[in-house]
Amino acid sequence: MDKVEISDEQIVPIDEIAEGLSGLKITFVNVFGLQHQDGSWTLIDTALPFSASRIKSWAEKTFKRPPNAIVLTHGHFDHAGAAKELSEQWDVPVYAHALEFPYLTGLKEYPAPDWKAGGGVMPLMSPTLPRGPIDLGSRLKELPGEGSELSLAEMPGWKLIHTPGHTPGHVSFFRESDRTLLVGDAFCTTKAESFFAANLFQPAELHGPPSYFTSDWGAAKVSVRKLAGLEPVTVAPGHGKPLAGAEVPQALHTLADNFERIATPKDVLEGTQAGETSL
Repeated sequence: MDKVEISDEQIVPIDEIAEGLSGLKITFVNVFGLQHQDGSWTLIDTALPFSASRIKSWAEKTFKRPPNAIVLTHGHFDHAGAAKELSEQWDVPVYAHALEFPYLTGLKEYPAPDWKAGGGVMPLMSPTLPRGPIDLGSRLKELPGEGSELSLAEMPGWKLIHTPGHTPGHVSFFRESDRTLLVGDAFCTTKAESFFAANLFQPAELHGPPSYFTSDWGAAKVSVRKLAGLEPVTVAPGHGKPLAGAEVPQALHTLADNFERIATPKDVLEGTQAGETSL
């Protein structure tokens, strides 16, 4: 992949999302830093390839030290793009769910995107986007298994939630003390099929996961229902602006209850009705 220059205008810090939680928007995707009470911090996702210098500069200004670990919500190119470079520069492990390992150890690329899904510019571009695999080598470590009660030692106070659908090993993280939810691509607060236009012109609102790279819509629906059941009041997504407030839980329930109408692409629904797929 040829090096892509990322301009200053495409880098936007996201401050004071919740206690100890800040972020950085790089073009159309977010990374997050979790500051812990002992002064350590954890990086969640690593954005696009060639983002490492931007993330490292932000981290040095914000946290003054390397993270204790990098944690990936999943392995797509816009979430794991700088993981190898940053983990080597910082000498830290990279954690991911075991079901993401084939895509992060050089064994397998993700399924081809559905370029028909959802309309907009991004699905049409999706066949040209990288699908991996990348190889994180010995730095890759396995997250704890499925279950909301499980947590990572490097992320005290945060519970790991397996939220498959967008990818098999997609995970989210929930802090029960203030009901803050890191959702990765389980859902978005911008219309993923038109990332660039949405980020400029659309107000933040709940949408489904990026449709063109979502592999299992039935699982994606179940995952959104699972997250809605947590009743979060702050959500920090991989794409779009963080949302906070008393109206967030109901908005997420609305997305979960109307998932097919709001999120599932028409071609997938038509296939379901024809008996080709199952939700």
